[in-house]
Amino acid sequence: MSEVFKVAAVQAAPSFLNLAEGIQRAEAYIDEAASKGCKLVVFPETWLPGYPNHIWLGPVAWQMQFVGRYFDSSIEVGSEEDKAIAEAARRNNIQVSIGVSERDGGSLYISQWHYGEDGEIISRRRKLKPTHVERTVFGEGDGSDLAVKETSIGRIGQLSCWEHLQPLSKYAMYAQNEQIHCAAWPNFSLYRGMAHALGDVVNNAASMIYAVEGGCYVIAPCATVSKAQQEMLCQGDPEKEAMCQIGGGYTKIYAPDGQSIGSEIGETEEGLVIADIDLSMIPYAKAVADPAGHYAKKDATRLLIDREKRRAVVEVTDLDASKTAMSELATTGQEEAVEVVSERSSLLHRLKPW
Repeated sequence: MSEVFKVAAVQAAPSFLNLAEGIQRAEAYIDEAASKGCKLVVFPETWLPGYPNHIWLGPVAWQMQFVGRYFDSSIEVGSEEDKAIAEAARRNNIQVSIGVSERDGGSLYISQWHYGEDGEIISRRRKLKPTHVERTVFGEGDGSDLAVKETSIGRIGQLSCWEHLQPLSKYAMYAQNEQIHCAAWPNFSLYRGMAHALGDVVNNAASMIYAVEGGCYVIAPCATVSKAQQEMLCQGDPEKEAMCQIGGGYTKIYAPDGQSIGSEIGETEEGLVIADIDLSMIPYAKAVADPAGHYAKKDATRLLIDREKRRAVVEVTDLDASKTAMSELATTGQEEAVEVVSERSSLLHRLKPW
């Protein structure tokens, strides 16, 4: 049975370090996507308040001028800005996946927030391992962030940027029967002509291969660098301008067979890339290769994953509650359940070096 509907990917420069303006523009793109009949709209990585290109452009001392402003412009869970995005999703009856710099206490995280068409949160997840110099700005996620969620339009998952070069993380997603994947990218203008791996050819290939390997649709929005952002970051320095060029938008939408199926816009243009997707085509792709199903070689290779949410502080009362639960299982004759829990703990203890 055919299940065809429209989805959209946003290609636009962020309102860098201006969260209020960024929210207004996000609402406008959500309105536009809904007006064109889309059921899901996906934004680039850290589009609010913009990807921190400055971390690639100069020494740490020079970068300090942006640190405070970037922190202050990042978004918090439950804030008025968070509520505004939720309301835009609800008002337009559309799902929204948006890349944000999430502020939590004194730390920042590369996050993707997925809102349902009712405005309720479906998923908030963090990039497991920020890439290279990103680790000077952002903290890490954990195994709980490798999640695919059942929604009214299909099973949807999210990853950011070079998480699409992490084979084990990808496999964890494929194994959850993902149908629609939100692949958030920043911009492909950094180090153009200097670092091929950071450009559109390699990174769009990563999105395309994800679609083929996972047998799913991949929506891969990509931001651009505007003249105003370049001027703010490069401050008239020709060397920095060469490292952070205007444009860099190469937004794509891929089908499960790897075809690019979205509308086309130029790398400096802003707007929506829209495609019709048909979930009934997925079984045809997976009939050929389902790497976490019939095409897996379980007797040779398997993935071990820990989905537990990790916290820096664990209260003794939480540990006591866990012990009490195991004791109650034992006293009610559920010895098998206790053995499973104990075996899992023992296995993890042996595998973990700490």
